[in-house]
Amino acid sequence: MRVGVITFPGSLDERDAQRAVKLAGGTPVALWHGAHDLEGVEAIILPGGFSYGDYLRAGSIASHAPIMAEVIDAAHKGMPVLGICNGFQMLAEARLVPGAHGRNDCGTFVRRDQKLIVENNNTAWTKDFAQGEEIIIPLKNADGRFVADADTIKRIEDKGQVTFRYVGMNPNGSLDDIAGVSNEAGNVVGLMPHPEHAVEPGFGPDTAVAMRSGLDGLKFFTSVIQSTILSKA
Repeated sequence: MRVGVITFPGSLDERDAQRAVKLAGGTPVALWHGAHDLEGVEAIILPGGFSYGDYLRAGSIASHAPIMAEVIDAAHKGMPVLGICNGFQMLAEARLVPGAHGRNDCGTFVRRDQKLIVENNNTAWTKDFAQGEEIIIPLKNADGRFVADADTIKRIEDKGQVTFRYVGMNPNGSLDDIAGVSNEAGNVVGLMPHPEHAVEPGFGPDTAVAMRSGLDGLKFFTSVIQSTILSKA
């Protein structure tokens, strides 16, 4: 399976995302923000970083990059799309997932190994998780506070669009402890923590719980491969 990983000016984690795809059994395809060609990929990842220096709002300028026209069209047609951290911000700015992001309520950049609970395992990117499963993956952001108006929060809660929630500590003040959300169809998922940094033992969270496998993040990438295979069956 070919999974595209888009590089924007200021992307930091595209190589890590490509490696995660490879470890999951897929074929990573490097895509460029200025192109209009998805090169026949079957899923897309918008990686973390500081695209365009986070000017205006984090992810705002990147959401208007040339390739995003193709991403938006593909997402509306059902292609799986994952936005990680800055990529989540891009998805929100492009209106592919609900909500928006503000400055962390602590006012500073946060870096920690973060515990999450899986709230919805019925998306293209979460099928290999168990409902209610607790995982630990790294988090690193300055503008990670998920915000939305009361009606939007009620709607995404009622429709099960919250995919992940912070457990034990809310690191950035996100409403309802929301760490990740999906679109209504479940093919587009955005989350603030970084699963691509927890895909192999010894390179990621080193807490006792996480070290049971060291692979909590890998399930995001195996999920999309299995979802795509099943959709073709």
